[in-house]
Amino acid sequence: MKKTLPLLAFAAFISACAPTETKKETTEVEVVQEATSEEFIAWKAIDSDEALVATALLAAPKESRDDCSVMGYNMQGEWVTFKEGSNEFIVLVDDLKKAGFNAACYHKSLEPFMARGRELKAEGKNREEIFKIRGAEIESGELKMGDAGATLHLYYGPDQEYMPEIYEVRGAQYRYVVYLPFATPETTGLPIQPVASNHPWIMDPGTHRAHIMITPMPGEEN
Repeated sequence: MKKTLPLLAFAAFISACAPTETKKETTEVEVVQEATSEEFIAWKAIDSDEALVATALLAAPKESRDDCSVMGYNMQGEWVTFKEGSNEFIVLVDDLKKAGFNAACYHKSLEPFMARGRELKAEGKNREEIFKIRGAEIESGELKMGDAGATLHLYYGPDQEYMPEIYEVRGAQYRYVVYLPFATPETTGLPIQPVASNHPWIMDPGTHRAHIMITPMPGEEN
């Protein structure tokens, strides 16, 4: 009986230790798998004019990217035309001086309106001042807003990192704007706030800058 008790105690000790060891091994394997997965995500900073152009073109529809005009600030901080295009789209590259990533693609009929905004901003005008000045110029006929229904495509996100093999920008997603100058909820049937995160709504209703906002769910294809 005296010999049996130590043996039983030893067996109980082994049984108690077994689950702890198994849990430890499983945890170590999971950590190794996570580290291995991260190593294969080769994100890098946007560090060349080529990368600026390639990542910005992701804002345009896939079938139109080869023929878009591309403009914006190059790596030296100079405003340049990277590429003259032949279709209806103008693409703006991300401004590396600003936090996060923001590339835009818009219909060429909007260029006078967009260019005037850049000009006023360079003069030091704030958002509200730019809104009022462009609005007055459109009312007088001095400035053209663009064709009704002209679109702006945005590709934006919190990080200025991309994957070179496919030029996907880390964490970026899409938003679409359809300009309908002076449109209202009554003329369009759209609400002034989104019903859900991926539902259309009208912003700046009744003004020269009235537009339909559409933000797809993150991860949806352009």
